Amino acid sequence: MTPVSGDFDLSMDELRAVARFVTEAAESVLPRFTEAVPDDPRPQAAIAAAREFIDGAGRSKRQRVTSLDAHRAAKEAPDDVSRLAAQAAGDAASAAYLHPISKATQVGHILRAHANLALIAQIDADGNPEAAAVQLDKVCGNAPSIVVDVLRRYPPAPKGKNPASQLMARLDTKLRTRHGD
Repeated sequence: MTPVSGDFDLSMDELRAVARFVTEAAESVLPRFTEAVPDDPRPQAAIAAAREFIDGAGRSKRQRVTSLDAHRAAKEAPDDVSRLAAQAAGDAASAAYLHPISKATQVGHILRAHANLALIAQIDADGNPEAAAVQLDKVCGNAPSIVVDVLRRYPPAPKGKNPASQLMARLDTKLRTRHGD
């Protein structure tokens, strides 16, 4: 398959692996958005567009449009959990367009959905950070080697000030230092 070039190459197989990784996180929290906003199909449409790419379809305008729509749904969400879930769905659709440029901001396209999943676990545990830590450990243990290899081509994630950014930076460090890859 033709690689996507920039500061380095990314193959379509690598992009699909990243999209699958992100989509799995988004699918696991999508019910939280659907419970809060049952009549808004935008996050589900973003996940469906991501799944089409993962299953072999080419990258298309559909991933871009549904990603933007899901992120709009996140901005309109009634609470933090549904916002984080919709944002993860938008990230799933946009993963097909991960750019091979050496910018730390690109790491968000790989890890933010999982950071959101960890933050939702923390919120569900009445703010207990141990719930997020457990979730990050699970992600680290289950992340495919191909995704970790792609991640290591980018500069480390910025720490940021909000809780999701901080969790993303922690996950980034854990994955980069994971042994056996």
